[in-house]
Amino acid sequence: MKFRDFLRILAEHGFELDRQKGSHRVYKGQVGGKLYSVVVAVTNEGDDIAAGTLSAMIRQSGLPRRTFR
Repeated sequence: MKFRDFLRILAEHGFELDRQKGSHRVYKGQVGGKLYSVVVAVTNEGDDIAAGTLSAMIRQSGLPRRTFR
């Protein structure tokens, strides 16, 4: 999955950019009444996300894994 696709899915589910420091962006959103923060380290939005990094970001989002297929 590419960073741009991951960010698009977050935006579709109501996540918004909260802050940024360098290449690290923090997106915040509510899922099921709980507030979640997702840290995304984007150097280029066209790059592929490493499998372990993608898994960690999905866990941080609180969204079901099937959302990112």
